[in-house]
Amino acid sequence: MHKKKIVVFSGAGMSAESGIKTFRDSGGLWEEYKIEDVATFDAWTRNQELVLDFYNQRRKQVMDAKPNEAHVLVAELQNFFDVQVITQNIDDLHERAGSKNVLHLHGEIMKGRSTLKKELVFPLKHWEIKTGDVCEAGSQIRPHIVWFGEAVPEMDKATALAEEADVFVTIGTSLNVYPAANLIHVVKSNIPKYLIDPGDFNLDYIKNLKVIKATAVEGMKVLMKALKDQE
Repeated sequence: MHKKKIVVFSGAGMSAESGIKTFRDSGGLWEEYKIEDVATFDAWTRNQELVLDFYNQRRKQVMDAKPNEAHVLVAELQNFFDVQVITQNIDDLHERAGSKNVLHLHGEIMKGRSTLKKELVFPLKHWEIKTGDVCEAGSQIRPHIVWFGEAVPEMDKATALAEEADVFVTIGTSLNVYPAANLIHVVKSNIPKYLIDPGDFNLDYIKNLKVIKATAVEGMKVLMKALKDQE
């Protein structure tokens, strides 16, 4: 029997209940750091030490964190559906919870890459990249992160996946970060769409959208019941 294709699009709110700080909320990371100081290529050329330290601390935090129940429930959807996760998050919590198909739009904190050759990407075994850690091409290894002002290389693939969805689920994202926020607009108008987030949204213009005003964990419990009731 053909399995329905569910595309799950996750943002920072997905990992918040694992203790990973979101960037935009009150008390979030951007209150402590300026974007232009740690998350642009200019920052990297200006103050490599600061940028490395910022991402080393993020990596340490991710390694200490555990997937929350929402991550686990997303992985459990694979028992009933063909599931594709598209995430804005740079952590590996979806994978650790058991999700098989995860596309990272903004890079992966547990990987490093060559500053000169972007195709040279390396898994990291520990939390620290140091100044002087170079790749085989002789250039400094940088975090494998899409910084502000850089192209989002997986965007075309994400758009194609969203267009194929039979059900589209957005979890824990403000839908303010472009181009990723465009994904919900390329989904077929006639398919069911769900938005799980405790925030306030004015999305009445999106057809077949059900808003579940809840955190990722509570919202995923509601969604699992809704999807089972549809079967």
